[in-house]
Amino acid sequence: MTVLLIYLVVFAASFALVRLLVHRSLSGMAARKTVTFGDESAVRPDRVASVLSVLTIFLLWGAFTGSHWVPGFLHAPGPFVGEARFTYTAEADGLPPDDATVTVAVSPLGEEAAAPQVPEGEGWAKDDAASVTAWRSGLIRVDENDAAGRDAGHRVVAVNDEPISPGGAVQTPYGRVGMSPKGTLTFEPAKGWQMEPIWLPAPEAVVARLVEIAQNGYRDSTLWEHLGWSLWRVVAGFVLGALVGIPLGYAMGLSGWFRGWFDPIVEFMRPVPPLALIPLVILWAGIGEAGKIILLFLAALWIMCIAARSGVSGVKISKVHAAYALGASKAQILRHVIIPNSLPDIFTGARVAMGVCWGTVVAAELVAAEKGAGMMIMVASKFQLTDIVLMGIILIGGIGFAIDVLMRWAERVLVPWKGRG
Repeated sequence: MTVLLIYLVVFAASFALVRLLVHRSLSGMAARKTVTFGDESAVRPDRVASVLSVLTIFLLWGAFTGSHWVPGFLHAPGPFVGEARFTYTAEADGLPPDDATVTVAVSPLGEEAAAPQVPEGEGWAKDDAASVTAWRSGLIRVDENDAAGRDAGHRVVAVNDEPISPGGAVQTPYGRVGMSPKGTLTFEPAKGWQMEPIWLPAPEAVVARLVEIAQNGYRDSTLWEHLGWSLWRVVAGFVLGALVGIPLGYAMGLSGWFRGWFDPIVEFMRPVPPLALIPLVILWAGIGEAGKIILLFLAALWIMCIAARSGVSGVKISKVHAAYALGASKAQILRHVIIPNSLPDIFTGARVAMGVCWGTVVAAELVAAEKGAGMMIMVASKFQLTDIVLMGIILIGGIGFAIDVLMRWAERVLVPWKGRG
């Protein structure tokens, strides 16, 4: 929630700053440009906003992971590291209450620190020392070196002069001191706002893992083989889905019989997630490459079918009447009116279908895959290798974004009339 609020604040500040410094400087027709709703060509992405968005996400990532690539003054408060101290008050049968101090050496994650040497102090409750790692907690058996142990009714009744009982806790400047149901003290250092590397590694850790796998490979295959197999499966499934879905969509858009026959099937299968089909695909096609491609084919099929049907249904009837008035045949109307005017919807559907296929390939590669980006992510997640998981997600997203950019470029080249009526 904190990260989201910070992101929203940065967004609002960036929007106001760009409006003030950039848009105020525009003059002439650029300053008078207005948005025409329904005309897609009237709205273009603001490149400054894109750069600021990516930079903000990177800075938030680095700030909440303590990255060395982000200036230190931007770092969120990190976990406590150093020596922590707290005082406990103990009671025992036949003895007056006594105080002692516990010193805990908190070491950075991945390092081990020895418990500091402390004098025992006076009284029957002796000072104690312990060690723990940041983001972790540890038991502190303060009764072990006290003159009166548990056999003499030893019990801790307060921490830093605050009463404590089994199951309770006391917050100190260094962290949380709790008490187990059996009366043993536990110490958990303050975690701060930064994420533990096992949950979210720093950017440099992900890049280091990327370089390592690019050089040495992962599970007997190179990184490029993993990405190549995933790309091949996605492209094969998408192409097959388009080859079947687009003609089916045209037929449903042009024929009431075809639409009536296939509409229940398409509308029934459209909301079914591809992941739900995995058991059936395994039973019908096995665990080889055919099963994976069939799953991706089904992920793209219904999207492409609906996109083509929508494109055909959205053709303005005035254009069809004009073509008939000029003596065009049905084949010519299909070739010169229906297909060109439906291509924008088909390209939009293709971009959506490609994104869904990329999202499905991870699940498809769960089925006995030896190579693939999805396989890397799933295997790494079992061993809590979050840096590999994050690396795979970034690579899949980056490749998917590159494909989307390529498809948008092809759309601009092949369908220059999109958004122009």
